[in-house]
Amino acid sequence: MYVTVPVTALWTSARAPRDIDGPAVAEQPDVEAWLALLDDAVPQGRLGLHGRVLTQLERGEPVLVLDRSEDGWAEVVCPWQPSSLDARGYPGWVPLSHLGAERPADAAAAPDHATDGTATTPRVEGTFLEQAGRHVGLRYLWGGMSAEGLDCSGLVHRAMRELGVVVPRDADDQHDACEPVPLEQVRPGDLYFFAREGRRAHHVGIVTAPGRMLHAPENDGLGVILEQDLDADRLATLAGAGRFPGAPHTS
Repeated sequence: MYVTVPVTALWTSARAPRDIDGPAVAEQPDVEAWLALLDDAVPQGRLGLHGRVLTQLERGEPVLVLDRSEDGWAEVVCPWQPSSLDARGYPGWVPLSHLGAERPADAAAAPDHATDGTATTPRVEGTFLEQAGRHVGLRYLWGGMSAEGLDCSGLVHRAMRELGVVVPRDADDQHDACEPVPLEQVRPGDLYFFAREGRRAHHVGIVTAPGRMLHAPENDGLGVILEQDLDADRLATLAGAGRFPGAPHTS
């Protein structure tokens, strides 16, 4: 099946949405109204999406339906968003009303390695860094993968997919998929990864120059995508750098 609404969230379960999330799970979702409600919900606000929202899916994105609940939800995997959680694609739940059997005619082009028979033309031309830079100023959104908001790994995934290339969705999986690059050899378009000792990567940024990156910081839910130098806190958790093997448009 395919996503038929402009954007829908992938939830951890059919019980994850709260009353405040009503506009996001309505038959015709209103993402702007949903985010406005979250931003008015002090102090938790957008931070309340932790443990509830996993990622977002845009119109035309294919899903494989694994199960359907009696209350109108579908358990799915999302093949355009690779994840170590499931070899078939990112797993989660979406309202069944947001899906349809036919791919909408106005859907964005599929990425190059899509396997469902849809078009394979990249949406835009340019480099990875140029495309990511077009999102500067956009608000941070946990699980965000749309023009309404992005998280750190969502910025990387979306910018690459807009160039027709699919990479893993989450920062830890992106780290695993990259070829390591010595920190003294980074170049624009490489990735910086951040992790606490003994843990997998929890944050990713796109190198713009040695010691400087473009990224989506959470900043207690108030962050925006921006370019900045690595500060002391970031340097303390810098786990390494990498680049996607064979991926075009990365510099």
